[in-house]
Amino acid sequence: MPQGVDLKPVAGAFRFACHAGLTCFTACCARLDLILTPYDVLRLKRALGIKAGAFLEEHAVPVEERRARWPLIRLRMSGPEGRCPFLSSQGCTVYSDRPSACRSYPLARATRPGFVPGEIQEQYFLVEEEHCRGFQEERDWRIEDWVADQGLLEYHTFNDRWMTIRTHPKGPGAGGEAEKKKQMFYLASYDLDRFRDFVFQTRFPRLFELEAGLLERVRADDEALLSLALDWLEFCLLGQGPLRLRSEAGQPGTQARL
Repeated sequence: MPQGVDLKPVAGAFRFACHAGLTCFTACCARLDLILTPYDVLRLKRALGIKAGAFLEEHAVPVEERRARWPLIRLRMSGPEGRCPFLSSQGCTVYSDRPSACRSYPLARATRPGFVPGEIQEQYFLVEEEHCRGFQEERDWRIEDWVADQGLLEYHTFNDRWMTIRTHPKGPGAGGEAEKKKQMFYLASYDLDRFRDFVFQTRFPRLFELEAGLLERVRADDEALLSLALDWLEFCLLGQGPLRLRSEAGQPGTQARL
């Protein structure tokens, strides 16, 4: 943990407010190790009006962590001070589509799969930084009110599904097959526009039983596309999830060669 940062478990109310009148305004937007989730990338690339591939090339760098089983990315900081590339003197230029970690601040949310299938266990921590004056503001919050106010509910829906995939005990394995699985994970997680091409330019619609109207939604709606991408990862990597083959000719795990 960086110096000057205190992480405390929080279950009830906390006091915080952030606004341009604070002397520390935007101080928290530099030298970040900000891991991006698939839904973060979806919202940011759409806000910028660019393809996912262009966003990844310009604004993302791989997470260098030898123990990471799956490829992850973080936001590329800019300039000698390592500032967020979307920061201006007036504040965040992509505020309506800012990443979930930015929305959560000053809370940090830790999650893990529960004991019941589909259950998510979560714990919140208060991130107290020495420079932050927001804790001196007289605004009290409950966790659930902060989550709703910051527009985090939709982020949590996609982030929790993705978390259960990348933390599943059934990892990529080893060898050449593992590299193929990692490529699949990266494609479906981050390069959504290329995944859309994959859906419509391969045998995908003929291989899977898809509900009526799904392809039309996937063609035009990024959220529907990401949901299908996560379904595909669950099927291919874990052998589970809602996707079903049209026949019994194939088995889960064979789709790496679609």
